[in-house]
Amino acid sequence: MNKKTKSIPVNSILGDLNTGIVIGKALFKNLHALEKLEHSHRDDYHLFFLIEKGTVSIEIDFQTHNIKPLSAIYIHPNQVHRMIAFDNVTVSILAINNENLNPEYLNLLEDITPAKPLSLKKETFTLISEAVSLSIKFSEREHEKLYHFLLKDSCNILVALIASQYLEKSKPTDKLSRFEFVTKAFKTILERNFITAKSPTEYAKTLNISTAYLNECVKQTTGYSVSHHIQQRIILEAKRLLYYSDKSVKEIATELGYDDYPYFSRLFTKVTGMSALAFRNKNHE
Repeated sequence: MNKKTKSIPVNSILGDLNTGIVIGKALFKNLHALEKLEHSHRDDYHLFFLIEKGTVSIEIDFQTHNIKPLSAIYIHPNQVHRMIAFDNVTVSILAINNENLNPEYLNLLEDITPAKPLSLKKETFTLISEAVSLSIKFSEREHEKLYHFLLKDSCNILVALIASQYLEKSKPTDKLSRFEFVTKAFKTILERNFITAKSPTEYAKTLNISTAYLNECVKQTTGYSVSHHIQQRIILEAKRLLYYSDKSVKEIATELGYDDYPYFSRLFTKVTGMSALAFRNKNHE
C-alpha cells in the first residue's frame, strides 16, 4: 500500500553544489538501498535510467514496466511513479532539472512523453554508456573553472542521445500527414491546458481550425474523438490524486477545474466504470 499524503509527494534534486544535475552509476542488489523510491511520488526533475544488468520493475501512472538489460527509460516530472523491484541491477541514472536542459531538448522530451522503456541495440547502448562515463568524470571535477558548463553540456549530450532513440521509433515530423500533424499539436496543447480547457472548441480555436476538422484529424489518427482524449487526460490526473493523496473527491474536482462536483463525479464514473470513491477504496484495500 502506498503512504497517503495531502498531495502527491515531490522529490527534489540533490546535487553537489546545487548544480541541478545528478549523474552516477551503481550496483543495487535489491530495493532496500532506494527505500524512498518505493513510495509513489513525482520528481522536480527529468529522470533517465540506463539498465546495464539485472531487471527493474517500475510503476508509472498505473502501468507496471519490467525493464531488462540494455534498455533506457525516461520519466517526465509530471508522471507519478514508484520502484517495485530491483534484482542485482547495474544502472546509470541522470536527474536534470528544466533550468539545465537545452530548450530544444526540453521540447523534444515533452513530445515523447509518456515514454515507454526502450530496448537498445548493443552498439547504441555502448555509445550512450560512454557518454554517461564522460559526464560522471566531469561531475567529479568540481575544481574546474568551467565545471558547471562542462557537466551541463555533457549531460545534455546524453539527453539528446537518449531522446534521439525515442524519436527514431516515431515518424519524423516532416513525414507526418496533415491529420497527424494536427493531432500532435492538439496533444501538446492538451497536456498544458487540460485543467482550464475542457471543450474541443477551445482547442480548435487555439489551433485556428474548425472543431469539426480537429475532430476529424484526431479520430482518423487515433480512433478516438477529441472529447475522449480530453476526458482521459483529466481522469488520469484524478486517478493520480485519488490514489496518491488523501484529498477529498470534491477537492480533487476543484483542483481539476470543476466547480460542479456532481458533474465531475458522473464523468469519472462514465470514463472508469466506477465511482471515484470506489476507485480509491479498490486501490487502497
